[in-house]
Amino acid sequence: MAASSLGQTEINWDKLDKSKFYVVGAGIFTGLTVGLYPVSVIKTRLQVATGDTVEKSASSVIRGILKTDGVPGLYRGFGTVITGAVPARIIFLTALETTKVTAFKMVEPFNFSEPTQAALANGIAGMAASICSQAVFVPIDLISQRLMVQGYSGHEKYNGGLDVARKIIRTDGIRGFYRGFGLSVMTYSPSSAVWWASYGSSQRIIWRLLGQGTDREEAAPSKSTIMLVQATGGIIAGATASCITTPLDTIKTRLQVMGHERRSSARQVVTNLIKDDGWTGFYRGLGPRFFSMSAWGTTMILAYEYLKRLCVKDE
Repeated sequence: MAASSLGQTEINWDKLDKSKFYVVGAGIFTGLTVGLYPVSVIKTRLQVATGDTVEKSASSVIRGILKTDGVPGLYRGFGTVITGAVPARIIFLTALETTKVTAFKMVEPFNFSEPTQAALANGIAGMAASICSQAVFVPIDLISQRLMVQGYSGHEKYNGGLDVARKIIRTDGIRGFYRGFGLSVMTYSPSSAVWWASYGSSQRIIWRLLGQGTDREEAAPSKSTIMLVQATGGIIAGATASCITTPLDTIKTRLQVMGHERRSSARQVVTNLIKDDGWTGFYRGLGPRFFSMSAWGTTMILAYEYLKRLCVKDE
């Protein structure tokens, strides 16, 4: 894509008012989490369901939750997630943007095509950002997932997030909060790398298909066109990442929600999945995860790009 056009669609980290970016961003991403959180609850329940569980589809899980707990049941663990989401998101976005600048400089001398450069730089930045944020995200994820599945398919019941935390400390100590940490890194880091790589490269390809890939001077794309390209890139990125990383996410989720008395190794989880459902068991919850990552990806990236435009420093 021509530099003139690309310059209109991307805003560098050094151009942003960081204080405004963090404060406004916290509000925007909290709102997005409220809207998409129920999908995570449904996905998690599908992934931990055992062979004798009646609820085998997303629709049956929704009906079961609404029947027993009503709409609040779709937000189990939400308070815990929101508490940790803000610091985790700040860490993630800061690492993402700062690493992206360095990564582009690293790949530039290799003279790759523009989509390839974007895929490599964004992929490196996405993976680095995910690794940095896992220290905060994993304990929050573990607690929220136990709340999501409490009383479901034989899982223990809790009296809120603090009760989960107390029981984890009593049985496993602080390290219990990082159960599945290795798999989380193995799941979310590649997922983040694939997501951002797909997003960065797909944007370049789409712009070229729209005739914006030449070196001649061109009129800047309209804001609606920019948003459409970014949204399409988000959908492609979410679909790609969900298909590639769902098996690891299923194993990780099962490990994290197991209580002390039901503890299994990753190998045992894999064995049980194959025994119950064959290889298709690794893709339990793929539908909700596919929808979640695509919907979250699209809304997140539109909000993220809007936030960056909103927080540009005054010249």
